[in-house]
Amino acid sequence: MKSKILPLVLVAIMCLQLTNCNTDDVSNELLDPVAVTVPVIKSKSEIRNSIQVKAAQPTNSDGKIYVYNDLLFYIAQNSGIHIFNNQNPENPQNIIFIQLEGVHDISVKNDILYADNFMDLVVFDISNVSDIQLVNVEEDMLLYYATFPEDSLYYQSNIYTSNEDEFVAEYTTIYMERTEVENNPEMFWNSYSIFESDVLALDAGINIGTGGSYAKFQIYNNALYTLDDYKLNTFNITDYNSISKVSETWLGGWFGGELETTFILKEYMFIGATNGMHIVGLQDEFNPIYTSSFTHSTGCDPVVVEGNTAYITVRGGNTCGAIEDQVNIIDVTDINTPIEYSTYFLSSPYGLGIKNHILYVCNDSGINVFDAQNPNEIVLQNTIETTSKDVIPLSSHLIAVGENVIHQYNYTDNFGLELISTLQF
Repeated sequence: MKSKILPLVLVAIMCLQLTNCNTDDVSNELLDPVAVTVPVIKSKSEIRNSIQVKAAQPTNSDGKIYVYNDLLFYIAQNSGIHIFNNQNPENPQNIIFIQLEGVHDISVKNDILYADNFMDLVVFDISNVSDIQLVNVEEDMLLYYATFPEDSLYYQSNIYTSNEDEFVAEYTTIYMERTEVENNPEMFWNSYSIFESDVLALDAGINIGTGGSYAKFQIYNNALYTLDDYKLNTFNITDYNSISKVSETWLGGWFGGELETTFILKEYMFIGATNGMHIVGLQDEFNPIYTSSFTHSTGCDPVVVEGNTAYITVRGGNTCGAIEDQVNIIDVTDINTPIEYSTYFLSSPYGLGIKNHILYVCNDSGINVFDAQNPNEIVLQNTIETTSKDVIPLSSHLIAVGENVIHQYNYTDNFGLELISTLQF
């Protein structure tokens, strides 16, 4: 697929225009290197025409996990969806790949898979996994903005879309000499600021999959929910061939903070945001109503819930904020007034999951296993050394995902996990 400016071509062009730039080894012949962000322009029509179902593929892309029946999905960011037959977790089989360059999240209901493809909502029939069919593309239904690099000081302003078919698909970073950047009028100082689901109130006959704690797509009955930075979008998927957006709930105006993750329990959605946890009522599935919040200082935080207790990991530093790393345990018995039970300080926490009062929290040390029977004082019982960033604790076993790797574990006595398989990409 062509881009208006591909990264390698872009580097070549820039190096011709402005000498001594480099994307790999910053110190290579650069006396005073600075990072410059450059937009990468792509064509919507080419993106749409590139959707394919292929034989199993390797990947080198970071991703999320999702489980539906005996299928395990690895959602490789900006690449596609790898599907595994996980009927035997000790020997998962890589069976098929959906090429979908703009995918970040999926959700599955009754053999129908919904996924984002940049600004499009795409729908696949996976009832026969050997013959997956693309059944619908709802064009321009989703809001998409490329993620701006955190480490870039300057922005190149003379690369932009020229027609309605083009969009900024991503940003790339190149390194150049500071003096050349500061003397170039096209360079500007960068001022940009850039689960397990336990749905007990679903209608009978609905079969919905399970995502990790970083999921931004959720299905409840006939509604599909997606998150933008500041609003919750609701789609009517009663007829997957004719999907309509039925409401937009602007949450940022109520309590601020960027919206990051979703988790549904019974008839409520729990939204992890950069300033806390926010609860939305789904009694009318097509018209979510804000219910309450638990707020804290700025931090990155997914949330999971079991019974009347919510668990939030809060990670500070970098763009996440300055709050101290921690796990918050919240009493949601009164859904209108969440109250903090306790806080456990844990370095660099990421994704988490809860099953039968055992809490699993990923951080740089591995998967931390807590006895969470007493929410006033959770107790660390074990740490499994791994590089996992998120988990899905199923009733049968636990699935953990890291960068280009999926581990599966059996539960053992004394808060243990026994490794039964590894998928290394």
